[in-house]
Amino acid sequence: MATTKKATAADAQVVMNLYDLRRESEMRKARKFFAEAQFTTWEDFEKLSMSFGTQENAWLRQVLTYWENAATLVLRGAVNRDLFFDWNGELIFTYLKVKPFIKQAREKYSSPEYMANMEKLLNSTPELRKRVATMEERMKTWAATMRAQAAAGKK
Repeated sequence: MATTKKATAADAQVVMNLYDLRRESEMRKARKFFAEAQFTTWEDFEKLSMSFGTQENAWLRQVLTYWENAATLVLRGAVNRDLFFDWNGELIFTYLKVKPFIKQAREKYSSPEYMANMEKLLNSTPELRKRVATMEERMKTWAATMRAQAAAGKK
């Protein structure tokens, strides 16, 4: 996934700062909640995204905004894309978790820019599109494994 621009010490500082921000205690709670959240239908996602004033809604918005802003930094050239993705894949995971609901959210909330920077970034190169597809398949496998484990635990 080579870019024309070589990563600089400033790029390294940005990704290090992004990493440090991910380690902040409230962000850790938000990321844990987001990773474990089970919104599998539009109704589940809408209920969570519209439950203003709840901790869960705040965590959802914190995670989505964090990664949308990080994508913006890459798109605007504030950080080298290759270095950014060498450091993490969580943006891909985050995007894929909400991807099934993006179109409906854009329409329902009259917000055509909803998650647009993550989407634009992840579609910006063939290599990134391949990483997204690979992660999407991996997440389907994880979901099937978790469903099987849950079913086995109920017996």
